[in-house]
Amino acid sequence: MASSSAGFVTGLTVAAVTAVGVLAYQASASVPADLGDTRASTPPAAASKAPRDQRNPAALPAASGTGRRVVYSLDDDRVWLVAADGKVLRTFAVTPGTVDPSPGTYRVTSRSNSVTGTDGTPIEHVVRFTGVDGVAIGFSAAVNGTTPAADPTARTGGIRESRPDGDAMWRFATIGEKVVVIR
Repeated sequence: MASSSAGFVTGLTVAAVTAVGVLAYQASASVPADLGDTRASTPPAAASKAPRDQRNPAALPAASGTGRRVVYSLDDDRVWLVAADGKVLRTFAVTPGTVDPSPGTYRVTSRSNSVTGTDGTPIEHVVRFTGVDGVAIGFSAAVNGTTPAADPTARTGGIRESRPDGDAMWRFATIGEKVVVIR
């Protein structure tokens, strides 16, 4: 009896592994070749610098999208967490990595509570939204609370926040949340 149970379990395991392999192949075969490629031959409309309020440089830039979203300004190294009604819930400065995403609209694709960054720093509340040439791009906070400039010789996509700002991002930017990258 034990012998036939082991054979049955082995058969089920082989069938499950085969099914997962087939599904993985089908999924990868149907993905457009340029899905992860954020480069464009012509800059997207959002590539021009969004208008700013000269009296209040930390104000949400005009032309930064609508609805609930995270807005990240490449030129200002600043993030805004925006409610569905357009009200800014929080804004804060960030320290970018060495690899920037192209301006455009993205969605949060994955999150990790605690990992080690590509620079070897323990980080928390990682919110990823794209990748550029194999480098994952996302927001994170160093566990030790520091936000030093990225090593210019390393390819890093981590956009570092303070720990309190990282906590706010973690609560706000769940899977599928809109991220608008502007100049």
